[in-house]
Amino acid sequence: MGWRLAIVAALVAGLAFAQLDADEKAPADGMALPDKGNWGASWEPTPKPTAPAVKGLPWLQDLVDAAPEGGLLVLEPGRYSGPVVVTKRLLIDGGGKAIIDGGGKGTVFTLEASGATLRGLTFTGSGDSHNSDDTCLNVRGHQNRIEDNRFEDCLFGIDLKQSNENVVRKNHVRSLDLPLGLRGDGIRLWYSMKNVVEENVVEDSRDVVVWYSNGNHIRKNVGRRGRYSLHFMYAQHNVVEDNQYFENSVGIYVMYTDGVEIRRNLISHSLGATGMGIGFKEASDSVVEGNQVVYCAVGIGSDLSPYQPDSTISIKDNRIAYNGVGLSFLGDKEGTTVEGNVFEGNLDPVARNSSGATLHNLFRDNYWDDYQGFDRDGDAVGDTPYELYAYSDRLWMEEPTARFFKNAPLMEAIDFLERLAPFSSPELIVRDEAPRFVKPKEAP
Repeated sequence: MGWRLAIVAALVAGLAFAQLDADEKAPADGMALPDKGNWGASWEPTPKPTAPAVKGLPWLQDLVDAAPEGGLLVLEPGRYSGPVVVTKRLLIDGGGKAIIDGGGKGTVFTLEASGATLRGLTFTGSGDSHNSDDTCLNVRGHQNRIEDNRFEDCLFGIDLKQSNENVVRKNHVRSLDLPLGLRGDGIRLWYSMKNVVEENVVEDSRDVVVWYSNGNHIRKNVGRRGRYSLHFMYAQHNVVEDNQYFENSVGIYVMYTDGVEIRRNLISHSLGATGMGIGFKEASDSVVEGNQVVYCAVGIGSDLSPYQPDSTISIKDNRIAYNGVGLSFLGDKEGTTVEGNVFEGNLDPVARNSSGATLHNLFRDNYWDDYQGFDRDGDAVGDTPYELYAYSDRLWMEEPTARFFKNAPLMEAIDFLERLAPFSSPELIVRDEAPRFVKPKEAP
């Protein structure tokens, strides 16, 4: 297999990019850094590899070493051996036909430079060790561009560690063929700020995670058949827009996190015992607006959220449809506003595990497909409030073991009799003072 090396003048002369110092210590906020493992701690330089992983293939490290700072390395079509460590600013272009093979051992490619570009490459053959975070691409620099690449047979796909202001765009990521819990994350951000992650496809991986990472923009991605298609933890002020997530256990989960904006996403078929479209766990000051959450076990779930005093969660103008439970509240917290949403086709529009969990929050201007009132004055607002009561068929909210009998014929019969001639006082779950009478038109 032939190859050629093209060297051009520096791409941006004199431009310096901030890099992590080799002796950088733990972050000042005291949050724990990962164990070193085989890849070294994220604040230490990666040891330069001493031999190729796959005999008989050209070793890409030799070509990288021969290229000058700021140069262009164009790879001939074919297969190259990893592992590779890049510590200088380069543009490496594989033209969509160059494959970097890690031979099933360790991490395939480590990018420690800043201002570099990796384009048109296929990364494959990482190891399978979670202890050493075996990854196809480990990024530790800043202001890099990773675009139009493929990641196949990787434990972890793209792993950003303390890596800021990068662009990760139009990549296709797939994990090793392992049981779901044993796969690695398709894309992971760890202590990484102000990155753009857009137009990627992540399939058959474990999670896309954003941990201890602030100010990132995640948009127009597609996630299929994973566990968490997007999981935030201790990550502040991130924006999630125009993504599509299908057949994952959980769509978007926001845990111990504040200031997340979730807008115009499509989340479908998050099923199973833990299936949920969008979930909040002790999260605060977040916005869920203009999303479609359909065919999930739970559409939107709130667990002790908003968590911080005087904070809010706004759930506005979403379509929450054909879910087992449309909106679920765990824990008796106030501060959630549910406004302008469409609730249709859900087996239970709203569920809660505490009598005050929903009544402490504000419902207004929502469309409810089971509303039984009228609109005599024609103003498109119901003449009477929408009220949802807990009859016998909703005992499972307080007694989870009763879920086994949910929708059983006997429970349906008891529920019918109780509605016809109540033998106990039904409990009010939701009150919407001015429900929409006419369903809003869906955006094209």
